[in-house]
Amino acid sequence: MKVLVIGSGGREHSLVWKIAQSPQVTKIFCAPGNPGISEIAECINIESEQTKLLYEFAIKEKIDLTVVGPEAPLADGIVDNFSKNNLNVFGPNKDAAILETSKVFAKHLMRKHGIPTADFREFDEYEHARKYVLTKGAPVVVKADGLSKGKGVFVCETMNDALRAIDSIMKYKIFGNAGDKVIIEEHLTGEEVSILAFTDGRTIIPMESSQDHKTIYDGDKGPNTGGMGAYSPVPLMTEDLYHQVEREILVPTVHAMNREKKPYKGVLYVGLMITSYGPKVLEFNVRFGDPEAQVLLVRMKSDIVPIMLAAISEKLDTIDLEWYSQASVCVVITSGGYPGRYNKGKQITGLDSLKNQEGIHVFHAGTKSENGRIVTSGGRVLNVVACGDDIKEAQKNVYDAVSKISFEGAHYRKDIASKAIK
Repeated sequence: MKVLVIGSGGREHSLVWKIAQSPQVTKIFCAPGNPGISEIAECINIESEQTKLLYEFAIKEKIDLTVVGPEAPLADGIVDNFSKNNLNVFGPNKDAAILETSKVFAKHLMRKHGIPTADFREFDEYEHARKYVLTKGAPVVVKADGLSKGKGVFVCETMNDALRAIDSIMKYKIFGNAGDKVIIEEHLTGEEVSILAFTDGRTIIPMESSQDHKTIYDGDKGPNTGGMGAYSPVPLMTEDLYHQVEREILVPTVHAMNREKKPYKGVLYVGLMITSYGPKVLEFNVRFGDPEAQVLLVRMKSDIVPIMLAAISEKLDTIDLEWYSQASVCVVITSGGYPGRYNKGKQITGLDSLKNQEGIHVFHAGTKSENGRIVTSGGRVLNVVACGDDIKEAQKNVYDAVSKISFEGAHYRKDIASKAIK
């Protein structure tokens, strides 16, 4: 069968890598892809937001399965367009994607259906938001309502931090229309965990646990990014806690979406805070996390293609999902200056030394090929993933691998997975 993967980041590289292992797959296309992906798939010069061109390509090439990586095409309704023309496409439709595209919708859904989350208020007036913070005080969390590439959440320890966040989102519009509304919610304390699950709208199959590291600097300092690294599994997630998350969060969310006439198919990503009162939802995403996908897919033993097809055809109840017992750690190498301004076009060296090294995977994100060289072209440049018998070994292996890669201005966190080891 022919498969089309949409996207160009590290998540999509790991998806292409995993899909390529399926005996059912004869050919993989990726639009637009990247230099790393081009080694295992044919990259097509169509951007992920060009849904009409992607549809025309899928028809022309008789694509049997399309896998949507990023959130923007899902928000634009690519699944609706492909599905109404009888094309198999993995991901939620536009109505269901609102779970990520509007934090206001997600928070009201949870409040209405009794799904545990932080207490919150929503605001569409700048002055009202400021007045609320001045009355309530800090710490609080300020969130832009719409899509903001993982950067629209501000954890504010002081009142001034909160006021600056409101200014950035609502006054200076750093996220554009995504900041027309803000959520201001209580500051939860505890340990963050990401739980992803396959669902066909009826059956739910949770994946193994992972933990993302959002902030740019060691010790969880600095501004939020799209993700600086991750590890899997998370020692905190006991079997009892898993069952609680499934019972109190995953199942109620899928049922709630059905009751709201927005049936959900695809991957449901739940960002959790494990508090002293139990797990609470921080956010939903409607696709594989990045870099969570990278650490999960290298641990997934099962063929992913039948799982995706079963989710589309509402036959997930026939699927058993198997995992390798090994641990995995991902370190993201970024351009200097990210998540602010950064330079592009810096030559990357050391990639060849890691090719075909057992247990090591280098997934490209912000790279491009230029005159026979691989150079930087984005903020998050490379995702280096390593496996090991436990997290400590995987961490050692990944940092050994990272040390072999270099480019001018390269930055990465030195403490990915240290929490788990402690």
